Amino acid sequence: MDKESLSIVKIGGNIVDNPEALELFLTDFHLLGGRKLLVHGGGVMASRMAARLGIETKMEQGRRITDAETLKLVTMVYAGWINKNIVASLQRVGCNAIGLSGADGNAIPALRRAPAPVDYGYVGDPDPEKVNTDFLSQLIESGITPVFCAITHDGHGSLLNTNADTIAYSLATALSEKYEASLYYCFEKEGVLKDMNDPQSMIPSMDRTESEDYKRKGIIADGMIPKLENSFRAIDKGVKEVIILHAKNLLSKRGTILVKNRLLSGTI
Repeated sequence: MDKESLSIVKIGGNIVDNPEALELFLTDFHLLGGRKLLVHGGGVMASRMAARLGIETKMEQGRRITDAETLKLVTMVYAGWINKNIVASLQRVGCNAIGLSGADGNAIPALRRAPAPVDYGYVGDPDPEKVNTDFLSQLIESGITPVFCAITHDGHGSLLNTNADTIAYSLATALSEKYEASLYYCFEKEGVLKDMNDPQSMIPSMDRTESEDYKRKGIIADGMIPKLENSFRAIDKGVKEVIILHAKNLLSKRGTILVKNRLLSGTI
């Protein structure tokens, strides 16, 4: 029996922080055919709020180091203001959405990251095998679109900050057991660029070997590192396709296509 298609879409913090761009994206998301699920970032707003409150923002390889005060802040920003505003906007365009964190419905349990070699604090890594796919599929099959923020939980009463790209990967991987899952990482660039200042330098497709080469050359850095790590892990775990693209291109799906192995796939 063929699986139904499911689109897992992650939208980055720079789009979330731009009301006009976010409105256009959410309209396109609503128009995206088939069953779907949305994951959103919010790091830009969180960093700005942290500065206002005098809380220092510390990053390591594109990931936020989260102490106790930062955890309170990101939970308020991600699970509160951003998540509920996105849900309200989707309701306005006719998409029946529900806002969730990983703690809701025990949807995404996570393990707090070990303190070595880098102590990230209250940061969690989800295990796709523990994602509550029965709960999520019940929502999806009833016509409700889940909207996830970047907060998970450890099952022992603690919330954990989790990279939104990793959440999208975990959901796509877990739900690929029930659906033909496609993963789309949407942000403010055309895709993976050789030159960050030149939209025409988008790399049409990339395999893992090329990604590592670009990383060594410094072409791929910062927040793109976890995005690509999660993309290739998703492909290895059976996700149908992964595309990194500009939010405005969600419907056309024009962006950087990630392939498992260029020689095997025949992608040019």
